[in-house]
Amino acid sequence: MLSKAKVKYLSSLKSKKFRQKYNNFVAEGDKIAIEILKNAQNSTAVFTTEIEAIYGLSEWIENNTSLLQPFQAITTEVDKVTLQKISSLQTPNQALIVLKTFDYSPDKAVIQSDFTLLLDEIQDPGNLGTILRIADWFGIKNIICSKDCADLYNPKTIQATMGAFLRVKTFRVDLTEFCATFKELPVYGAVLGGSNLFQTQLEKKALIVIGNEGKGISESMLQLLTHRIEIPANGQAESLNAAIATGIICAAFRNL
Repeated sequence: MLSKAKVKYLSSLKSKKFRQKYNNFVAEGDKIAIEILKNAQNSTAVFTTEIEAIYGLSEWIENNTSLLQPFQAITTEVDKVTLQKISSLQTPNQALIVLKTFDYSPDKAVIQSDFTLLLDEIQDPGNLGTILRIADWFGIKNIICSKDCADLYNPKTIQATMGAFLRVKTFRVDLTEFCATFKELPVYGAVLGGSNLFQTQLEKKALIVIGNEGKGISESMLQLLTHRIEIPANGQAESLNAAIATGIICAAFRNL
C-alpha cells in the first residue's frame, strides 16, 4: 500500500503546475515502460532518462525481472486499486514510471543538416504526441515548439508518442527568434492557396512550420515563410488534422 501522501504526490503530476514544481512527469503502460527501462541502460541512446520511481502490478514485475534488476531499489509493487488511484488513464495499464523532465540543448549541426518541424501553437496534447511519433518514424531528431504549444509532459502527450519522446528532442522557444538563428534555411508552411506540395521543388535542409489546429499558422510566422505549400485535396473535407498533415509533409520531404 502506498501512503496517502505518496498517492497525493503521484496524482498531482497529472497537473502541469505540479509537474513544473517537482520537475517530474509520468509515463504509463507496458510498452512505454519497457522502452524507458531499456533506454535508461542504453549508452548509445539519443538521451538517457532519469527514473525516479517505478510502480507495477506483481505480474508485470515478475515478467520483467531482468529489466528491472538495476532498479530494484525504486520499484514498488502495487495492486490494481492503487494503480487506478495514481493513473491518468481510464483503464490503467500494468505499470507507471515517474521520470525527471529533460534538460538538453538543440543540436545546431543536426538542424542545419536536415529538416526540422516548428510547431506553431499546437494545442491538443494528442496531436503533439502523434507529431512526435511521426517525427520518430521519419528520423527527425528535433521538434521546436512555440511557447504556447501543448505541454510535452502532459500524460496525453506522452501516451500518444508511444515512446517517441525518448528519441525526439523537443524544445519550447520563441519561434521567430529561432528562425532568426537559422536565416540560411528556407522556411516552409502549409497554407491555403500555396504551391502544390507534390509539384514543388523541396529542399532537404529546411524549417517546416505546422500551424494551430483551428487558426493555422500565426501572422508572425506567416511573415517568415519563404515557401508556401498546400496539400492538394481531391475530396470535400474542409481541412486536415494537424498531425495527419504533418505526416504527409514529412513523407514528401523525406523522399527527396
